[in-house]
Amino acid sequence: MRDGEMIAACSVAGSDSGGGAGIQADLKTFVALGIWGLTVVTAVTAQNTREVRGTWMLPPDAVRAQMEAVADDFFIGAWKTGMLGNAPIIRAVAGALPEGAALVIDPVMVSTSGHRLLAEDAVRDLADLLIPRAAVVTPNIPEAEVLSGMRVTTVEEMAEAGRRILDLGARAVVVKGGHLAGGAAIDLLVDREGEMRLSGERYPYPVHGSGCCFSAALTACLARGMPMREGFRAARKFIDTAIREAAGGPGPVRAVNPGGTIFRRL
Repeated sequence: MRDGEMIAACSVAGSDSGGGAGIQADLKTFVALGIWGLTVVTAVTAQNTREVRGTWMLPPDAVRAQMEAVADDFFIGAWKTGMLGNAPIIRAVAGALPEGAALVIDPVMVSTSGHRLLAEDAVRDLADLLIPRAAVVTPNIPEAEVLSGMRVTTVEEMAEAGRRILDLGARAVVVKGGHLAGGAAIDLLVDREGEMRLSGERYPYPVHGSGCCFSAALTACLARGMPMREGFRAARKFIDTAIREAAGGPGPVRAVNPGGTIFRRL
């Protein structure tokens, strides 16, 4: 990095019109962590915390052009993928991603409200083209089940699923345990050195955008040069605050709040 150059991270993801997930949540997270946020929009969605009303995928050439534009002008410490949508976009991202890039993959497959965000026939392209280049993959339980090909109902099964995803070529996997029953929310990192478990409070309300926020926080940590396990710990602490300070609306689902208490003070 040149003297005085900003630390940047790039989110390759869909736009959430409700601001709670996708590139909007990623940018809020980057700002909160002192990172210059870049975006590559893969899709436009019409959604709020309750539902996804429509999705419109961008042409793969438009995705590639955005990636090339930001890569040509910024020092990008880490890249993050979220909603990729279909196989042609995955191929475009794989083709435009710089060699050796620090890549965080949030394998977004289904929205909080149950709307499918990744075509079923695109999972193989994700596994073959992007996961082998990932510094870390951050699936929730349903996503881990798809990628590992196994049911996950316990922390021990989370670890086995993580090892199976690791075998796809990623350098690390964080399996997020929020979907498991229990008093604490346990997240599990699996890498070539073994396992690292972190637990946090389970809050009594559903939250929209927590997966995006966590993976963006981990991306910011890696962009700053943190080792993976240190970044995992810092990102886990960050998302706990963002969920605790989640923004409530008229519906039952709250929106993750990467700004923490900032908005409460304004």
